[in-house]
Amino acid sequence: MIGMRVLVVGQGGREHALVEALHNADDHPQIFVAPGNPGMEPLAERVAIGPTDVESIVGWSRKNEIDFVVIGPDAAVAAGLADALREVGIAVLGPGAAGARLESSKRYAKELLQRLGLPTAACRVATSPAEAEAMLRGVTYPIVLKADGLAAGKGVFIAADEREALATIDAWMRQGELGDAGSTILIEEYLRGEETSILVLSDGERWMLFPPARDHKRIGEGDTGLNTGGMGACAPARVPSEAEAIAIAKQIVDPVLAALREEKNPYRGILYLGMMLTEKGPQVLEFNARFGDPEAQVVLPLLTEDPLPLFWNAALGRLPAERHATFVKHEGAAVCVVLAAPGYPARPATGSDIEGLEGPWPHGVHVYHAGVDRHHGQWVTSGGRVLGVTARAMTLDDAREAAYAAASHIYFPGMQYRRDIALVPEESRSEES
Repeated sequence: MIGMRVLVVGQGGREHALVEALHNADDHPQIFVAPGNPGMEPLAERVAIGPTDVESIVGWSRKNEIDFVVIGPDAAVAAGLADALREVGIAVLGPGAAGARLESSKRYAKELLQRLGLPTAACRVATSPAEAEAMLRGVTYPIVLKADGLAAGKGVFIAADEREALATIDAWMRQGELGDAGSTILIEEYLRGEETSILVLSDGERWMLFPPARDHKRIGEGDTGLNTGGMGACAPARVPSEAEAIAIAKQIVDPVLAALREEKNPYRGILYLGMMLTEKGPQVLEFNARFGDPEAQVVLPLLTEDPLPLFWNAALGRLPAERHATFVKHEGAAVCVVLAAPGYPARPATGSDIEGLEGPWPHGVHVYHAGVDRHHGQWVTSGGRVLGVTARAMTLDDAREAAYAAASHIYFPGMQYRRDIALVPEESRSEES
């Protein structure tokens, strides 16, 4: 693997964490990122191609003799980028478009879970506003409304009463606020418990686990306000234990992978299980067909073994048999605090100068760039989630303290962040993206 040329697809904090992890691989591969952002430039060469421009990414990869591609964003896997790369003989970590339906269609994922008899919230599917409104009769609130398609973290709403449910149906299905993603919706039972993210590295048959993570989706402290793409994360999560995580994965992942193999669609990539740990046992909230963001920013810094050969072998369908149903080696704990632009998630304001970003940072602190740009030497905001400040330590409490200490040195006008990341929640809610 010496001299390998690796392309990471994407431009946010998750991709920055992937670029860093692969750049630090033992064989020192040459890393490219499409399109990336300026914060990644010390580690990778940027390529000016968008993540869903499948034809251009494939053409550039062939011309530049790329050996291996790692796909970050959901839209890229849904667009069939992995299929197109495999067709021309380029190894890729990411499922094909058929496997990506686990994320790109919540209806498909729910129907698969139900067919396999796996634990998940009760659900009804509506394909018109009138049908959705009729389904509200007699329901017990709160309920969860989900857009069927990809909606950039905005496709889940917990309605406390009928007024909120009707307003959401109108916005999504009549006003088209989510585009085609909201033309079909799911109306789900509201689950109570503690949420966790279990990230799985799959070669289509065998799988390994990363340390369980906990994402914080709501904009406000105490899990209040609108859903976002994620305001922070920690790993390992306080629950489940490693033994419990393995048991959950055996219950869920094995039958899902088997079903996809039967459909001639082996799943080679990262499979994200969003789980709610309820009094009745673990329940599947959602699947993602890639690393979570910001979960990647806390999971990848904890690894004590080289991820590149693991990613490569998963992409080729040959994870070692003895590593099946085990953990990727890791140590310590990490906490990521997301610094977001004013107005996020509804209408983030951009273009503000960022101060304090140059560091230097203490050992164990990583500042991942997401919505950033650089103008005439000055860092400026360019997106809703601007930075992910991650700290790694031996305990979760120490990592949390270090992350907030580092975040306090960064400033831009209107900067908002939650101050309760990695605290024990009084009550967790269904917060999937």
